[in-house]
Amino acid sequence: MLAIVCPGQGSQSPGFLSPWLERPGVHEQLASLSEAAGIDLLAHGTTSDAETIKDTAVAQPLIVAAGLITAQALLGDDATAALVPGKILVAGHSVGEITAAALTGTLSNADAMAFVRERANRMADAAAATPTGMAAVVGGDPDEVIAAIESAGLTAANMNSKGQTVAAGTLEQIAALVAAPPAKARVIPLQVAGAFHTHHMAPAVSALQALAPSLTTHTPKVALLSNYDGGAVPSGEAALASLIAQVSRPVRWDLCMETMSAMGVTGLIELAPAGTLTGLAKRGIPGITTVAVKTPDDLQAARELLAAHLSPEAGTL
Repeated sequence: MLAIVCPGQGSQSPGFLSPWLERPGVHEQLASLSEAAGIDLLAHGTTSDAETIKDTAVAQPLIVAAGLITAQALLGDDATAALVPGKILVAGHSVGEITAAALTGTLSNADAMAFVRERANRMADAAAATPTGMAAVVGGDPDEVIAAIESAGLTAANMNSKGQTVAAGTLEQIAALVAAPPAKARVIPLQVAGAFHTHHMAPAVSALQALAPSLTTHTPKVALLSNYDGGAVPSGEAALASLIAQVSRPVRWDLCMETMSAMGVTGLIELAPAGTLTGLAKRGIPGITTVAVKTPDDLQAARELLAAHLSPEAGTL
């Protein structure tokens, strides 16, 4: 079984889309996605600085667009059609779950961009109401880490693995955790502009619920894992409901990896802007082979891993 995974906010870096523009059709694809998102993704993916692309309203559509461009480069013009049930599963971390929904055909690309546009703008509004942020807690005893996060008044917003939990809350609360980290742990503030996946984002949930009736959903082509409990969503309607609720509830990427392991995943391809989820997989899924598709130079290795898992000898679950 092969997992194709889509990263979340904070994985972007200035100019990361520049190498992809050398591929035929990418400029046009990015222009189409920009129109759907209502922002200039071409500029933000190539020339905008780090502070600009940290803005939630920019970062989220940019990350989803990057994943869709990478998927098409890897799988062909109809990326969804190339997915094989029983041999491939798809998952996304936080905003990457929208990319995953589009890749599996659960949402059209246009609806995915409309959803992420509303999500990003409303989450940016919610973040502006109170200065908030997030910080990764790396290392330490898991129970002690959770206790320290709660003691600081923060929420464990992302449970990424046994060795990495992301805390979210006000900037003062994060500063307190940085000043008094759990034993044998490091606290690393993240380049995000709000306390995502906490009660601070409740207004964005209401806005997305109002948007939902205008979107069309379909049953995922292959298993699509939910950040809520790591399980595969049973329908398009359930996937959309999970995407909406995800905005203000914790992301359980640790449970997604547990599901991957239980389903026999032996290979993992991370779409651009890649690197974070492959790193977690190497530590969380023993013996897994990973490819982080950061630039077009990584496509050959990804295609080889894909072909190995689609061969008749690979079997079907």
